[in-house]
Amino acid sequence: MAELEWPELYFVRHGETDWNAEGRYQGSRDIPLNDRGRGQAALNGELLKQLLDRAGRVATDFSWYVSPLGRTRETMDLVRRGIGEPLPDITIDPRLIEISFGVYEGRLHADLAAGEMAIAGERDASFWHFNPPEGESYEDVAGRVSAFGASLTGPSVIVSHGGILRVLRHLIEGFPHERAVNWFPPQDSVVHFIDGKSVVYPAGQSWDD
Repeated sequence: MAELEWPELYFVRHGETDWNAEGRYQGSRDIPLNDRGRGQAALNGELLKQLLDRAGRVATDFSWYVSPLGRTRETMDLVRRGIGEPLPDITIDPRLIEISFGVYEGRLHADLAAGEMAIAGERDASFWHFNPPEGESYEDVAGRVSAFGASLTGPSVIVSHGGILRVLRHLIEGFPHERAVNWFPPQDSVVHFIDGKSVVYPAGQSWDD
């Protein structure tokens, strides 16, 4: 099978939720943004505007995709407010939903790290294939994200989840499994993928030059 050639992507992870702040696995559960998360999303919109302006691009140069969960859709709305120009339609794509942690959703990271499921920063490469009861493995998620990538027809903006971003760094940049599952995806940044590499741009800084 031919290797997938990914187009240019700008990726935004959703802003913080109360479960993020508490250190709980939320996965595919539909947990809303908190006030801090809304602020992060708004700053990411301002940042994306800066990055597009710097590159001499406009929003309509890109297709826009979002996970169906409420926290990503609200993040997308807040990001788009920061663009300040005519915008293309949004496509809601279920292949961008967060990895499901099954029966472990709602549980504290620290509690599960005692034996049921390793916490980020302490995982080995085998975690890529770890399947929580009634959940998914990262390998499962990579299958649907690859199918999403194969359907793309050009440059795209994506608002989705941390697990999806981990998988993209493996699929696009070749992150080894162990590095991908232990990387901490930021909620206050825009990640730009182009030519098989990425740059993580933190919000709240000027990237005009």
